Amino acid sequence: MVSNPLHEALQQAIRTIGPLIEQIEADIDRPCRMFHSGKVWTGSSAKQFDAQLTQFSIRARTAGQAIVDELRQALAGTPSEVTEDEAIGVRQKYGLS
Repeated sequence: MVSNPLHEALQQAIRTIGPLIEQIEADIDRPCRMFHSGKVWTGSSAKQFDAQLTQFSIRARTAGQAIVDELRQALAGTPSEVTEDEAIGVRQKYGLS
């Protein structure tokens, strides 16, 4: 048995994507907090924009979490070791080195 290249690739994807998603969330959270302070913009148009900004923030968080969850689910269903022939097949199928 050898290491499953797909298992390794999924682990690497989680390690790569996790910090990127955290950065996106931080980048969205910052303007939301500033906007909610009431010092950026006020009035009825501001309230409408605030609602949209909040929805975009929620959507970004939800999508990011869904990506990580799906990768973790795929990882959980992927054996960490396979036969050499299976590893070769996985590398060819997914273009892994």
